[in-house]
Amino acid sequence: MNQRKMQRSEWEALLAQARKVSRHAYAPHSNLRVGAALLSASGHIFPGCNVENASLGLTICAERSALFRAIAEGERQFHRLVVYTGDAAALSPCGACRQVLAEFGPSLEILSVGGNGERVKFTLSELLPQPFDLRPGKPRRRSDRQSRRKRASLQPSIRAGEGDIRQEPFSANRGSRRPR
Repeated sequence: MNQRKMQRSEWEALLAQARKVSRHAYAPHSNLRVGAALLSASGHIFPGCNVENASLGLTICAERSALFRAIAEGERQFHRLVVYTGDAAALSPCGACRQVLAEFGPSLEILSVGGNGERVKFTLSELLPQPFDLRPGKPRRRSDRQSRRKRASLQPSIRAGEGDIRQEPFSANRGSRRPR
C-alpha cells in the first residue's frame, strides 16, 4: 500500500472512532456532542468525548479526553488527531486543548470534520505557533523577559488635582512614590 493510501486509511479509521465516541458525549448545556480520536506514535488510537458540567470551567473537551486517556495508557507522542462535531460545522480545538496538546505533539496534524461533511485540516503549530513552555532547556524569548522587567519597574501614580494616571519608574530602594 502506498504512503498516500495508508495516510487516508489512518484518517478514516480515526474519523470512524471519533464519530462513534461522539455518541457518548455528555453535553446537556451546549447540545454540542464532540468526539476525538488521537493516533499515537506507536500506532494506537485513543478516542475521547466531551463531558460538560454545570460549572462550565470543569467541562472537558473531547480532545483532552482522548489525550488524557492516552497518557493514562503510557503514550507520550502523537501524530494525528480527528475532531468530529456531528451537531455543527467543523470546529478547531479550543485554546486550552491546543496548549495541552502542544505539550505532547507540537507537530500534530489535525482534521476537523463537521456533521455537514465539512473537513478542515491544519497542524497544531498553525493553530498555536508559540505555546507556553516551562520545560528545562527550552529557550525563552528574551524580549518577553525584558518587557516583564520593564513592566515590573513601572508603577502607576496619580498627580494630585489633575486626576490623570501616568507611569513612573519605581525603585525598591525608595519605596512607593506618593502622589504629588
